[in-house]
Amino acid sequence: MPFWDLQRQLGIDVDRWLLRQSMPQPYGKAGACHAFEREWVECGHGLGQTRARRECQLEYEDFMECMHRTKLAVRLRTILEQRNKMIKEGKYTMPDYHKGKEEPRP
Repeated sequence: MPFWDLQRQLGIDVDRWLLRQSMPQPYGKAGACHAFEREWVECGHGLGQTRARRECQLEYEDFMECMHRTKLAVRLRTILEQRNKMIKEGKYTMPDYHKGKEEPRP
C-alpha cells in the first residue's frame, strides 16, 4: 500500500477501470473473459511493466481477443468473401431459407 492512497482520497478507482472483468458481475457470475484476464494479471504480477509486456504477450493477446473478437471478425469476413466469390462464379447457390423465402405452411 502506498504512503498516500491517492485513489481512495480522490475517489477514483483505476484498478477497477483496468480490470473490467474482475468487477462485481450481475448474479455473482464471473465475466466472460475473466479467466483470460486473470491469467494475464497473474503472469505480470511482480515483473514490472517492461518485462511483463515482453513475457506476458501471449496472455495479453488472448485477453484482448476475448474482449474485442478481432481475429473472429477477420475470419468471418474472409468466409463471407469466399462465399460471395463462389456465388458469383456459380459454384454455390444459397438455400431458399437464406434468401428470405419461407417454407409453405399447411
